[in-house]
Amino acid sequence: MNPELPQIPLGDWTKQALDWFRSNFEWLLDFFTIVFKGSVEGLVDLFLAVPYPLLIVIFALIGWLVRSWQLAVGSTLGFLLIVSMGFWPNAMQTLSLVLVAALVSVILAVPLGILAARNDRFSAFIRPVLDFMQTMPAFVWLIPAVLFFSIGFAPGVFATIIFSMPPGVRFTELGIRGVDKETVEAGYAFGATPGQILRGIQLPLATPTIMAGINQVIMLALSMVVLAGIVGANGLGKDVVTAVSTGRVDLGVEAGLSIVVIAIYLDRVTAALGNPLDYPKSLLGMRRAKKKLTVAS
Repeated sequence: MNPELPQIPLGDWTKQALDWFRSNFEWLLDFFTIVFKGSVEGLVDLFLAVPYPLLIVIFALIGWLVRSWQLAVGSTLGFLLIVSMGFWPNAMQTLSLVLVAALVSVILAVPLGILAARNDRFSAFIRPVLDFMQTMPAFVWLIPAVLFFSIGFAPGVFATIIFSMPPGVRFTELGIRGVDKETVEAGYAFGATPGQILRGIQLPLATPTIMAGINQVIMLALSMVVLAGIVGANGLGKDVVTAVSTGRVDLGVEAGLSIVVIAIYLDRVTAALGNPLDYPKSLLGMRRAKKKLTVAS
């Protein structure tokens, strides 16, 4: 018979630590609540203040600018479908939550990725932390989110940031480490400082990889939107939760399809921003290709 191991009350220790943090840093949590909620609601008000035909035209022009006219046409039809199903306000709430969470994630992830690429010790330290953040079931992150921020947009943004940030850090580190060492050494040979090497060589050459990481951040943020609806965040996620709890297939399909339209649009735009020359039918790609040919001649 195997001897019983002593029980480790890890869950109790975690709860005590979270309670201690909440009681001692309530002012900080209140600050982040105001920032997260105000940012999302402000962006929602901005989107809804613009007539939806004009906003759809703006989204289509962005798609044409960075990728192709096909994306412009497809995104126009997709967003018009959202309007026709009556989910436009909720879609703008979801888009706002994703944009705010993704922006904060990128602001945190890129510097951490740069530091990890330049410091092996920090890279070894942060790697298991990122593994923990990414592999922990997404539902679990809602528990401290609600504990810290109650319900609404703020816990949704917090949980989305925690869940979606790791790919941004990993891809940034991978991109900078993947820059040709001879190119970096040539920069040092010409007397460039480490900061100049980073800004002038490493970041530009690593941009496609970094943008791939940002693309993954946005996709994970969208996957977290449905779970954010559980903690009271308004938007399409809340509609999906309602559809599941009430068994409404029609509501679930329409809300899910609206999320798919937003996901495809954001995925194509961010993928194109990584390397616009891969998309010669975009306005940005044509301009850069023309400039490149002019310089070469």
